[in-house]
Amino acid sequence: MSAMDLRALRDAFGTFMTGVTVVTTMDAEDRPVGFTANSFSSVSLDPPLLLISIARSSRNWDTFVKARGFAINILSEGQKEVSNTFARPVEDRFSSVGWRRGPAGSPVLENVSAWFDCALHQVVEAGDHAILIGRIEAFEAGQEPGLGYYRGSYFTPAHTGAQMPAGPDVMVSAIIEAEGHVLLEDDGKGGLVLPHGRAGREGLQPALDALIARTGLDAAPGFIYSVYDDTERGHQRIAFLCPAARSEARRGSFVALSSDGLERVSDPAERVMLERLAAENRIGNYGVYFGNYQQGRVARAGERNQT
Repeated sequence: MSAMDLRALRDAFGTFMTGVTVVTTMDAEDRPVGFTANSFSSVSLDPPLLLISIARSSRNWDTFVKARGFAINILSEGQKEVSNTFARPVEDRFSSVGWRRGPAGSPVLENVSAWFDCALHQVVEAGDHAILIGRIEAFEAGQEPGLGYYRGSYFTPAHTGAQMPAGPDVMVSAIIEAEGHVLLEDDGKGGLVLPHGRAGREGLQPALDALIARTGLDAAPGFIYSVYDDTERGHQRIAFLCPAARSEARRGSFVALSSDGLERVSDPAERVMLERLAAENRIGNYGVYFGNYQQGRVARAGERNQT
């Protein structure tokens, strides 16, 4: 096998958007220890299992692989400094954060989006890491939106993703939705497209604000609804769902989120995305799409209250 560029491999891994967690346990002297990680995943509902990975080079290796259990703390969007603290070689990482013992005994941090207190179920050694599989003994989910991580930078998906890196290869689209209708613009070829524009080096927020401003509508920058690579045009597309009060726009017009209304949408990827939005509107359960313009996956983002 030819030599692999490990830096390039790390960067490629970094293109996958994740949340940020702090993994905690108690050491042999009953002292709290922890580290920042984004290699977290659910594994099973029955039995309730999750996993996290830890590097062999970590100073916490022995403590975690021999521990009776551990906790996963999913950081909220205001906890970037907590993430940084647990990623640095700080002697007492817990001195600057509030915490308590969870029901199964591992440290649970305050103000997190969710926590899972686990018994150690299995350790799987894999290359330069070990996979820690935990059996969930107790958990709690709060109302705080989670902190995101993408290409080496933090972002806040529940708001606008303003801190996500952007550049000349990133296009921003605004899904301005009101009362079951979405704002579309003429593509100049007889079709319809979402309002869109290129994101500059200043980031996604100014690009999204400019898209909303040019419509003249009172729309709120919402959460990231879709992220995909448009390989045909050579850029990445990030679409935001922006709720609005329905009124006359300076540019574009509202079209019903229905098969007839979306018939003139010229971009196949946009049409599929809007058809998904129409379906999710009916059930009030929303997700975020990750992938390319042909295939990908939808991760649950949130729910709209049904009354």
